[in-house]
Amino acid sequence: MRYPVTLTPDDGQFTVTFPDVPEAVTFGETRDEALQRAPDALLTVFDAFMKDRRDIPAPSRATGDAIELPTLESAKIELYRAMRSAKIGKAELARRLRWHMPQVDRVLKVRHGSQLDQMEAAFAALGKRLVISIVDSDVDAGSASRAVSHQQIRESNYARRPKSNVSPRKWRRKRSRPSVHPGVIIRAARSSRRREATTRSALRRSAARKAAKKR
Repeated sequence: MRYPVTLTPDDGQFTVTFPDVPEAVTFGETRDEALQRAPDALLTVFDAFMKDRRDIPAPSRATGDAIELPTLESAKIELYRAMRSAKIGKAELARRLRWHMPQVDRVLKVRHGSQLDQMEAAFAALGKRLVISIVDSDVDAGSASRAVSHQQIRESNYARRPKSNVSPRKWRRKRSRPSVHPGVIIRAARSSRRREATTRSALRRSAARKAAKKR
């Protein structure tokens, strides 16, 4: 995600503002220092927007100075925007993913280093998929961001209605099934096995204590 910025000299330093996000402001002693601080200032405001359940504006086309948000943070912002667009709350996302609420909170927390498979699972639950593109570093940043975004959130094939004679009832039933990433299923299975092993161990200890009392 590439947001345009405005750099204004101000009493020996540079002030950075964002045309798309007036709430975000930062500064630096030099032009480079101000631009380095800009992503952190913007992410701080976006984190507050997410906590207040406010919409996050999409970046407008940059014709001058602009800053690029990190890939993971951009994915989290796009996930939040996709949830807002689909009117899906955190509780519903947790239900679709079979996650606990703290897991959903972490995957939406801008400053939390979530795993890539968790992000993929969250997008899949919304009928989307996360596509990461790589471009050469010497390509003009503005052209690259217009030609191929670092985070492209596209509807996956299964989220589109197939061209077949599937009845509307069967289609709705199919669409209602949450799509869960294989990694989530594997972790859930491992967790279930651990719980079963713990339960068996507790039952054995309880039986041993009862046997000892009878003696």
